[in-house]
Amino acid sequence: MPIDSAKPVVHFAHANSFPAGTYRVFFDFLRPHYDIQALPLHGHNPAYPVTDGWPHLVQELIDTLTARYQEPVILLGHSLGGILSMMVAKARPDLVRCVVTLDSPLVGGWRAMMLRWFKFIGLDKKFSPARFSEKRRNQWNDAEEAYRHFASKEMFAIWPPEVLRDYIQAGIKANESGEGVTLRFTREIETAIYSTLPDGLGYLARKGLKVPIGFVGGTESVECRQAGLAATRKLVGENFVQIVAGHLLPMEVPEQAAAATHAMIQSLINTK
Repeated sequence: MPIDSAKPVVHFAHANSFPAGTYRVFFDFLRPHYDIQALPLHGHNPAYPVTDGWPHLVQELIDTLTARYQEPVILLGHSLGGILSMMVAKARPDLVRCVVTLDSPLVGGWRAMMLRWFKFIGLDKKFSPARFSEKRRNQWNDAEEAYRHFASKEMFAIWPPEVLRDYIQAGIKANESGEGVTLRFTREIETAIYSTLPDGLGYLARKGLKVPIGFVGGTESVECRQAGLAATRKLVGENFVQIVAGHLLPMEVPEQAAAATHAMIQSLINTK
């Protein structure tokens, strides 16, 4: 994407399995204020494989920032993308103006210890979305059939129709055979990301970041209930906001999520 030097740059990192194009409506509410940039797809570049704790995904984001921008940028990330943004800000604060995470709770304390143990004994899939993603349907006759499939699911049925259409456009590709369509974000990569969730990020809450950071989450987020919010609150302090939505707030309520995000960014960059 060409960079609009007249606006502050926001570099966005998407959630696991949802390509950046899924967020078009959310982005459109932010574009009057910011130049929105993003990688279309995380996790699928063979040069940056998915491994435990996501070090190569972090490096991919660092390399993207250093290649694209001459000055520090605002990092905005949803779920997976928020965690990556925090890790980048910790490793390379010189690249970052501030960070806003969208429903990306830190796993710390006893929960992090349990996650580490579950991963060690091979039970992590039983307690994570990986148990669903590895069996997720990923083939349809055409995009319209895929749209109907997702529209029938409770999680997607609450999205505005145009957001779901964007997900289909960004998330589905034609098969190489020329017959049918498949998920662009493979279920193997999605599962690998869930199964390698960083389990040592509690230090972020203890030591903090050198750049301002804020959290915008959903009051109904199952992910936040599972991870707990104590470590997140310790990290972000007063820069903590929740709106009425679930974990996928940028898709469920894009206008409200964008308004809360804009307010948070302004608070962070004006009190730096």
